[in-house]
Amino acid sequence: MKKLTLYIASVIIFLGCANGQSNTMAVLPKPAAGEAVATFGGGCFWSMSEAMSELKGVSKVVSGYAGGNKANPTYEEVGSLKTNHAECTQVYYDPKVISYATLAQAFFSAHDPTTLNRQGPDEGTDYRSIAFYRDASEKAALENTIKQVNASKHYPNPIVTQVVPFKTFYPAEKYHQNYYRLNGDSPYIRGVSQPKVMKFRKAMKAELKPEFQK
Repeated sequence: MKKLTLYIASVIIFLGCANGQSNTMAVLPKPAAGEAVATFGGGCFWSMSEAMSELKGVSKVVSGYAGGNKANPTYEEVGSLKTNHAECTQVYYDPKVISYATLAQAFFSAHDPTTLNRQGPDEGTDYRSIAFYRDASEKAALENTIKQVNASKHYPNPIVTQVVPFKTFYPAEKYHQNYYRLNGDSPYIRGVSQPKVMKFRKAMKAELKPEFQK
């Protein structure tokens, strides 16, 4: 569904270049002084990026690709399932305000981590649940969170999220960035992304920025 929707959107973007839209890749920002970076993949990066951006202590998010074996992949290449990349969100945050453990909790609340290579209508390894760690403490935080969520029986099935060491993150095309807020009238955003974000807000209300706690 998303691929078809995006194909139609891509045609519109191509025909509407006079409006300043472009299929060029976004530029990956550098962390500000004191900032840390975390990378997660949980299905469509449109809703995951929006959810993570609403957390206190998060300054910016970038939609992109990680976990695969091709440098600088395009959306079409990732969707072909030949790169092994997943749609991911890179999160820039202040560890003095929000911990990596809380980000992990938010990640498992922002999607269904029990469905293998699928999120809702989106199917394929590019939509798999995957979490990257940069050191032993982050790996432990992810593993502990998985144990806690499984023990809570919040989901009827066990978590199947891949927990892997971080290697490289490639930013996606510019039109994917902040897509949720810029395309609120999209049928996919209204029908698929918004329900996920609303559910996320209820689960993580205490950790949200004030404007999203209403």
